[in-house]
Amino acid sequence: MIKKVSRNVAREARHKRVRKNISGTKDIPRLNVFRSAKHITVQIIDDEKGYTLVSASSMDKELKLTNGGNIEAAKKVGEAIAKKAKKAKITKVVFDRGGYLYHGRVKALAEAARENGLEF
Repeated sequence: MIKKVSRNVAREARHKRVRKNISGTKDIPRLNVFRSAKHITVQIIDDEKGYTLVSASSMDKELKLTNGGNIEAAKKVGEAIAKKAKKAKITKVVFDRGGYLYHGRVKALAEAARENGLEF
């Protein structure tokens, strides 16, 4: 009998495969997305030093979200990360979707970040 691999294990395998080729530098850091059932979190990471430069989440108090697991919340988190990146003088990033499909919340977050000034 064949055991089915869980969705998260398959996602982690996809993420590892992508991370072999994608890396953030000081000039062009990596925009990483983590999505759970209730929330979405984004980090801008300098992989050379191993530092998180900027982060935003649907759990942040200043966003005042009642439901962090929907497309509207993802759009607001995308706007927030773009604004924080501007303050940190970051304009270009490499998008790392974390092994998730570029669809739904991940797509909404990416488009909102692009509309607010991030280039990727």
